[in-house]
Amino acid sequence: MIRRSRTVRVTDRPQPQRMPGHAGRFAVGAAAAVLVASGLAACESGDTATIVTTDGGEETTTIGTDDAVQATILASRAAYESADLVVVGPAEDAEAVAGMSADLGVPGLLGEPDQVEDELVRLGAETVLVPTGTAAGEGTDREALEFDPADLSVDGDVPDVLNRDAEAAVTLLLDPADADGPAVQVARASVEAAGGQVVEAPGADPRATADTVAAAQDGEGDTVLALGEAFGDAEAVDARMATARTAPELPGGGQVAFPGRRMIAAYGSPGIPSLGILGEQDLDETVDRVQELAATYEESSDETVIPAMEIITTVASDQPGADGDYSQEIDPETLRPWIDRAAEEGIYVVLDLQPGTTHFLEQAKLYEDLLTEPHVGLALDPEWRLEDGQRHLAQIGSVTAEEVNEVSTWLADLTAENDLPQKVFILHQFSHSMISDREDIDASRDELAVLFHADGHGTPDLKLGTWNNLKEDLPDGARMAWKNFYDEDTPTFTPEQTMEVDPAPWFVSYQ
Repeated sequence: MIRRSRTVRVTDRPQPQRMPGHAGRFAVGAAAAVLVASGLAACESGDTATIVTTDGGEETTTIGTDDAVQATILASRAAYESADLVVVGPAEDAEAVAGMSADLGVPGLLGEPDQVEDELVRLGAETVLVPTGTAAGEGTDREALEFDPADLSVDGDVPDVLNRDAEAAVTLLLDPADADGPAVQVARASVEAAGGQVVEAPGADPRATADTVAAAQDGEGDTVLALGEAFGDAEAVDARMATARTAPELPGGGQVAFPGRRMIAAYGSPGIPSLGILGEQDLDETVDRVQELAATYEESSDETVIPAMEIITTVASDQPGADGDYSQEIDPETLRPWIDRAAEEGIYVVLDLQPGTTHFLEQAKLYEDLLTEPHVGLALDPEWRLEDGQRHLAQIGSVTAEEVNEVSTWLADLTAENDLPQKVFILHQFSHSMISDREDIDASRDELAVLFHADGHGTPDLKLGTWNNLKEDLPDGARMAWKNFYDEDTPTFTPEQTMEVDPAPWFVSYQ
């Protein structure tokens, strides 16, 4: 397969300028622009240097950005089998080292020559370029050429580098929040110079966007180097890369629900207007309504806004029904047209459970087939979870953290087993009593985006009081969601007011 060297960027930082005459090569930093003027592209001596790039191997390595020496060594190992010419310099000269590496198409290493000696031996380096005044190392037969970090002029003739169109089978993952330090500058330059792929992954997650997913798929079979503490260990990176390469994408692109998007939802149940706005019209009109509703948030959100439907799938009832659980379960086949149409329209769907006396997990399993769709998530509404002998509206229902965790574990496993993108998992709440031992809820599963949905209504002060109470001491990894009521709120928050809530909610439903 022919591979292209490219950098996948997701930030607003300006793109590095391409150097004349070196298509596909990037100059790193302002200092690199001097290279053309300094005449490095031509060597009067006729000496040449050869590089050999790697051909992959599906090995994954992770390292933080603090250890610039080791990080640049790992980047060199991932991208180069050998290199006759190598640039070496201290961290304070990282921009110059990166610029020289990028223009010449050779590895760059940070540290004193003695610190990177083993890597120089592995590469078979015959010549090293070092900043003026830097010790070139002792006890070797290598030629050392000095260059001025200010203008990159070299004291001597630089060998012409052969094999500059080689393409290393390597993907370098970077965290945009940690992408400007010395280690990152030089590692990026080395990998790009070798024709490898550099991917800036928001949230240190290759599943984050459509671009990062495409890059992961393009780099299948590559050696992977993840540079940044936030990526976690190699096992975590491997799992996320596997998902990026195999799972379908969510509406709006990528395979992680948040923080790359916000969802604006109509809440209710098909054909039952009294339960919410989703049931006030037919499917076609509901699609139009949620799309129009989501559009009202576009000016207030920096993230992509996705329309959504939160469908009450099991409805709390004052009658026990045939199964005696005080909950009416809608046939999954009745919901299938809504699920399929949502997929066509780029709408996310959340199935909401009001289980009565039934265990949440038992009800969730009734909709397993629908939950294997990539754009379908799950919501639990503890207000309608009854103990034996209780009745709806006689008290506020509640659920234990243990029961919630049983559901989330099942849902996360289902997601993993079916190669699905991350699923939204919502827990409705307006009182702490609704979820006992909330601090024990496990929000750590990578397959789920856990949201606590504040369902308070009334005046702005009352709603914000509920919100502020519920956002305290959230389980690690959880986020907040918000509900606007057309009838019970006085007044209903505007999109601008909703997004001014602190923190701005990731999921907003309308009832």
